[in-house]
Amino acid sequence: MPLEHDEPGDNVKRVIELNDDLLANNEALAQKNAEICKKHGIKTFDIVGAIGAGKTLILEKLVEKLAKKHKILVINGDVTLRIDADRIEKHGAKCIQINTGHECALNAYHVYNVLTKFDISKYDLLFIENVGNLICPSDFILGADIRIVIVSITEGEHVIRKHPLLFKESQIAIINKIDLLPHLDDISVERMKADALKINPKLHVVATSAKTGENLDELLSAMNLI
Repeated sequence: MPLEHDEPGDNVKRVIELNDDLLANNEALAQKNAEICKKHGIKTFDIVGAIGAGKTLILEKLVEKLAKKHKILVINGDVTLRIDADRIEKHGAKCIQINTGHECALNAYHVYNVLTKFDISKYDLLFIENVGNLICPSDFILGADIRIVIVSITEGEHVIRKHPLLFKESQIAIINKIDLLPHLDDISVERMKADALKINPKLHVVATSAKTGENLDELLSAMNLI
């Protein structure tokens, strides 16, 4: 509804300007996040994907493999609770939980608060597990070196085409839960890979099973961690 004495289009214009300012401020903070991590020699990964895609289990397996050689910090974003953080922390990482409440994604300010209020000097790897969502995170870059988008075959063969923006913005795409292929009809991982590469030809696409560990070494190689 337009404000009193406003022309009908004025309120819409103000909303657009507010959104533009919000995104600009987020980008500025994301740049600061990148500079802080670079100063401390920390390599950073922003992990996005829908609820149930397997983000947490993949992080558990990665931390388990990497904790012997690296000091790992994980920022876990979720609407409430710290269930995922507790799961990952058991494998040798320090996990900091951010509960976003009604917000459907982490933004650069959430990460900036951690980087500036927590002693990060002893860490060399940072994983940011975003809130489970394939839409909202596309609006907010966080300042990470690499963005990884995760989908699972249980979300349907068309999930990538339905959410192209995150695939355009990411450097690595994971197609997870391939251990379930024998139980699903008409799911082609090759077609899903082709969809991802059509959206972003520069993507490194890895088909994995977080449950069995299949192709996790290929993922680590794509992340330049082995």
